[in-house]
Amino acid sequence: MSPGVTRRQTFAPDAAEIERLADQAIARLPETFRRHLDGVVLRVEEFAEDDVLAELGMEDPFELTGLYSGRPIGERSSMHSGELPAMIHLYRRPLLDEWAETGVALEDLVTHVIVHEAGHHFGFSDEEMHAIEAEAEAG
Repeated sequence: MSPGVTRRQTFAPDAAEIERLADQAIARLPETFRRHLDGVVLRVEEFAEDDVLAELGMEDPFELTGLYSGRPIGERSSMHSGELPAMIHLYRRPLLDEWAETGVALEDLVTHVIVHEAGHHFGFSDEEMHAIEAEAEAG
């Protein structure tokens, strides 16, 4: 590559890149929210599985960009030791589709999905989640 020429991204971000963006998004979240994510597993998949879409009454897999599965922190206990850990699922293809359609920065979109998927399970209001996102964007 010659000097002064910048490298262009010609491929859509892969799962590893989405995960990296998600890790960075979590690191920017305020501590009061981030502590709710302790022990929550982040998983990047191409699309939600068909049974998940059916359970949510969705037919179009592009409608679901993310999902929180598992018990909220306040409901966890050692009595549920056989259960899978709580997870935030990020669905790569729907995220990329929304990114392309809206022009919203992919980092902001990933942050939004993480905050809203976890926030609803922890009882945060929409106003509180918008404030958390704004704080993460400023940080």
